[in-house]
Amino acid sequence: MSITQQYLLDTHRARQHGEAAPPAPGTGEWQLVRELWCHGRFRAVLAGRLVRRCPSRRGHARA
Repeated sequence: MSITQQYLLDTHRARQHGEAAPPAPGTGEWQLVRELWCHGRFRAVLAGRLVRRCPSRRGHARA
């Protein structure tokens, strides 16, 4: 079964039970990548290593 078929099946089941539909596949991938990168940065701080800025904050620092 493909991911699209599974999504459609989950959406159909949610509708039958009156629940909220699941998020579409791929909608939160960039947020997940950013959170994993920042978590690695956090672990580096705890280990006492030098870290770089989080990619989501780079544009804000320049402004």
